[in-house]
Amino acid sequence: MKIYKTLHIGEFHTNHCEDFLIEEQIGTNEKLLAVLDGCTMGTESVFASILFGKILRNIAKNKFYEEFVTDNSIQLKDKLREVVKILIHETKLFKNQLGLEINELLSTLIIGIVETKESKAEFLTIGDGLICKDGELIEYEQDDKPDYLGYHLGDDFDSWFDSQEQKVSISNFKDLSICTDGIFTFKNLENKSEQKPENEIIQYLLIDNKGEEFDNFLDRKIRVLKDKWSHLVTDDLAIIRIKNNL
Repeated sequence: MKIYKTLHIGEFHTNHCEDFLIEEQIGTNEKLLAVLDGCTMGTESVFASILFGKILRNIAKNKFYEEFVTDNSIQLKDKLREVVKILIHETKLFKNQLGLEINELLSTLIIGIVETKESKAEFLTIGDGLICKDGELIEYEQDDKPDYLGYHLGDDFDSWFDSQEQKVSISNFKDLSICTDGIFTFKNLENKSEQKPENEIIQYLLIDNKGEEFDNFLDRKIRVLKDKWSHLVTDDLAIIRIKNNL
């Protein structure tokens, strides 16, 4: 199983890339994956996406160590639930310690745990973004008013988590991607008449396999979009793509 990643600042952003991504071992055959998109209208929005990502990375390391010591593994759904619960708890601690306001903690999140041996996964999306499983697109679009994790820090966790409708269980995948909504923002800024359809760009980045032998597979594709197609990503973009060639 090969995991490719790319993170790009959008052409219309000048200071920081407000997206973030993580890929971390959380179990013997399990990876914790996440892509995050800080809210541009929030305060220093790059902070929220990076903070959540760093917390998740630490959670994964601790969970991996716990499993190694206790030899006690749990179902993917239960593990994902536990990870999100810890993420919210840790975020509340940082909020109180640093005196943060809610508008400093606004980031969308696609988070999942992938069982690499059996090619199955569990995902939760908070806000918007895109999941692609073997060419099938699962798009979460919220009319430019996405939900944010920061809005729910004071909610009863069990009630909030159980009410989430943007959960998906995936099995027997060969090609699986998660990405922020920046994937919908590629533009030909030189010649609008030669703008490629959205689905063609998605197909090229998330389905096409040309160049998969390179570790920087996705970076190369974005370079081709820029150099040969004159298409630039205008919003920040984070993609994780997993290919199971077994």
